[in-house]
Amino acid sequence: MRTLLRARMDTHTSNETIKDGTMPKMIEEVVRQLQPEAAYFTAMDGGRTCLIVFDMKDASQMPAICERFFLEAEAEVELHPVMNLDDLKKGLAALG
Repeated sequence: MRTLLRARMDTHTSNETIKDGTMPKMIEEVVRQLQPEAAYFTAMDGGRTCLIVFDMKDASQMPAICERFFLEAEAEVELHPVMNLDDLKKGLAALG
């Protein structure tokens, strides 16, 4: 299922991971693990935030995906099923 991951990292903790050089490695490993359709990085709600769209094949993947953000960046993590335009059209067509 196409899934949007939003990880808002704690500012103090992410400052430390940038200073010690572990932030780029963590991001590279997450991107390699998830093979995302898209990955964006921005500031949201006052903190560094990753927005990653990827295919989650099973809910059992959640710990492996989320724990890294929790442990290494003290992040607030959200996972949301999302649709692209083709998915939306297919879903709307099924209504009629």
